[in-house]
Amino acid sequence: MEGHAKFEPQDTTAVSRFKVLEAVDCPNLGRKKSEWYPAVPPLARCNTGLTPADYFGRTLVAGLPENITVGVINVAVGGCKIELFDKNNYQSYVSTAPNWMMGALEPYDKNPYGRLVEMAKLAQKDGVIKGILLHQGESNTGDAQWPLKVKGVYDNLLQDLGLNAKSVPLLAGELVSKEEGGACASMNAIIAKLPETIPTAHVISSEGCTAVPDHLHFTAEGYRKLGKRYGEKMLALLKNQKASSK
Repeated sequence: MEGHAKFEPQDTTAVSRFKVLEAVDCPNLGRKKSEWYPAVPPLARCNTGLTPADYFGRTLVAGLPENITVGVINVAVGGCKIELFDKNNYQSYVSTAPNWMMGALEPYDKNPYGRLVEMAKLAQKDGVIKGILLHQGESNTGDAQWPLKVKGVYDNLLQDLGLNAKSVPLLAGELVSKEEGGACASMNAIIAKLPETIPTAHVISSEGCTAVPDHLHFTAEGYRKLGKRYGEKMLALLKNQKASSK
């Protein structure tokens, strides 16, 4: 979710009604923490790339009425285990984090979960949280307990933000697929079990999303396709919610 692919000119055109709540100070972008800006990449911190959130938001805007604005908050640390977002035990993870990860942790004061909650509470003053997006798993490949660990993070977010699972689904994307040579493609079988643990979770397919030679990350086109699928699923869920409320 941090974004690895270099964004291209087609990705940098601002879309009206699509905003990002900046989670860190980015002087190089002219952005300040806790303020809303047009959602053009990078959406995670100050020097990252294209993420699934970019085309998630663009797809939502295209499919929703013109009076609705879409906002996203992107708090992500590339290469981390899900344990980093365990609000009760993250300190032990941070204490053993590799040096290369510290540059991503420090802008969040080494507590990404805390920053996510802080930003989400600000966002609730301006709007309504409709969903939670997750794209993680490479560092937990083979961990059969991953769905339970994700449930812990999800449940904590619902509790800390006063949210109801039925109206705030969790959308989780697959990793680079086996067909694309994904180095961690075996993790997709574990990700597929997430709805068994979280009834309001939905898995977003990565089939056909092209990857770069490291077999861990998607190309820009792959991120666009994956992000659109997140958006299409969210639109369908919102439509179902509206129908069921009538």
